[in-house]
Amino acid sequence: MHFAPVQGHTDAPYRHFHAQVYGGNLTYYTPFIRLEHGQLRRRDLTDFTSDLNHNLTLIPQIIFRDEEELFTLARLLHESGARRIDLNMGCPFPLQTGHGRGAATVANDTLGVAVTRLTHDMPDINFSLKMRLGLSDPDEWHTLLPHLNNARLMHVTVHPRIAKQQYSGDLYLDRFQQLLDSCEHPVIYNGELRSPENVVQIYRQFPKISDVMIGRGLLGRPSLSAEIAEGREWTSDERHTKLLTFHRLLFTHYQQTLCGDTQILTKIQPFWEYTEDEIGRKAWKALRKANTLPKYRTALAQLS
Repeated sequence: MHFAPVQGHTDAPYRHFHAQVYGGNLTYYTPFIRLEHGQLRRRDLTDFTSDLNHNLTLIPQIIFRDEEELFTLARLLHESGARRIDLNMGCPFPLQTGHGRGAATVANDTLGVAVTRLTHDMPDINFSLKMRLGLSDPDEWHTLLPHLNNARLMHVTVHPRIAKQQYSGDLYLDRFQQLLDSCEHPVIYNGELRSPENVVQIYRQFPKISDVMIGRGLLGRPSLSAEIAEGREWTSDERHTKLLTFHRLLFTHYQQTLCGDTQILTKIQPFWEYTEDEIGRKAWKALRKANTLPKYRTALAQLS
């Protein structure tokens, strides 16, 4: 399984303690790394090179709008020790697509050529790619796929929506099937996987997929990877106990490394963003609304 990167959530401490608590054969990805003043953005590089990554398999992901950014990012990451790189051609956020990055690259024929050349020009790097079906049209992938078939890629991860949908609306599963049948690389499915049953169902529907990638589903139910690895659905008590253990380790880390209520709460409160179904709306609201550490601990006590 693959843990999709989510900005503001899956940073080095989160990945480290998730791997420690839940284990399993899970591949993690950094939130996308981008250029800043011609260099790797410092906080992105710090996250990728953190000592907290020692207990897990981690692949850095890059986002780019043109050939120059693509090649520069790959070169700088290689110099920083990367031997595997994931290419982000699927980010749906307007802040990125509006500048020609993420899902806006799917219909960019010139960039498709550049991706193919990059993968062959840098044989020391194992590349993979994550994409959506398009920016505003679910058939835009037809422009990119011939280039990907000529590229040297370990796998292609596909979220079967367009960027304009963000994370809502129907999945274009018919287009996903077409892409799956046409792609010459292993294809990983990503999108709306929130339970072991969802995962079983997607494998039944698309038996040719090589694997699954889960993002928000794992943020809301961090045990999901372990449940799938064990081949059984955990009880609510099991999930609850492990969730609190995971939170305790992460919370303690932030209290030891950060200073002041605001800094600590800014880092720890996103932990709960997708967990309403797991912990109940009352506790979820209290944890999200707490504006001091004493209030946060009071809200946390509701879960004990």
